[in-house]
Amino acid sequence: MWPFIILVVIVVIVFASCVNIVPQAKAYVVERLGGYQATWDVGIHFKVPFIDKIARRVILKEQVVDFPPQPVITKDNVTMRIDTVIFYQITDPKLYAYGVDNPIVAIENLSATTLRNIIGDLELDETLTSRETINTKMRASLDEATDPWGIKVNRVELKNIIPPKEIQDAMERQMKAEREKREAILRSQGEKESAILVAQGNKEAAILDAEAEKQAAIMRAEAKKEAMIREAEGQAQAIKAVQQANADGIRMLNEASASDAVIQLKSLEAFAQAADGQATKIIIPSEIQGMAGLAKSVVEVAKEK
Repeated sequence: MWPFIILVVIVVIVFASCVNIVPQAKAYVVERLGGYQATWDVGIHFKVPFIDKIARRVILKEQVVDFPPQPVITKDNVTMRIDTVIFYQITDPKLYAYGVDNPIVAIENLSATTLRNIIGDLELDETLTSRETINTKMRASLDEATDPWGIKVNRVELKNIIPPKEIQDAMERQMKAEREKREAILRSQGEKESAILVAQGNKEAAILDAEAEKQAAIMRAEAKKEAMIREAEGQAQAIKAVQQANADGIRMLNEASASDAVIQLKSLEAFAQAADGQATKIIIPSEIQGMAGLAKSVVEVAKEK
């Protein structure tokens, strides 16, 4: 009884070991009696016990490998260290399993030699500024070389470019000088713009001052004109008043039927007022002169009495 149970258990274990389920994004390379038999894709598969063997489990997803820095020499004999990152994908599990013994090591050595060949044709400045060109050349070269291994190189990136210490110091000094130059240029431009703004402000202030002075002169001229007009109007009114008074006096004399002597005396007074002490010569009509003589005689007779 027990031997039968043990036999059944052994059969079940062997059968279970012969059932294989391949997960997504993987492939199994199966060998039969040491030779390639088949490549299992996603799903359930059965193998012959003790005859078939899963030789390799292959990952079909894109993979990334980061290689350590490699020493390279530029065209102008500058030694630097460059590390690369490679994105690859297995496209043929059979070629990947049988094409090369250690694919990752093979890709690393291939990338190192390819990188040395490319950098050897470039000078230091070109190496530092031509990352995209180097990446493209390396990807094309590696992809072509890895086709027989069932590997497709999708991307190659230069992770770090490490020049010698003295080159780094020189580059830092150059960058510092460049920054100081840009700072000086910016400062000069700022001072220039400030001077332009100050000049524009002074110009506008001068224009405003001139405009204000012009307005003030116009207002002063208008005030002077107004004063002269008022003064002339006052003088005209004064003359008009004097003439009106004289006219009123004459009218009153006419209404009073004044004698010729009174009229002549009034005429004499009018001449005296006309002279106002400023005239040097006054021509008096003969009738008024006679009247003046008469007035003088009357004054003298009055004094004798």
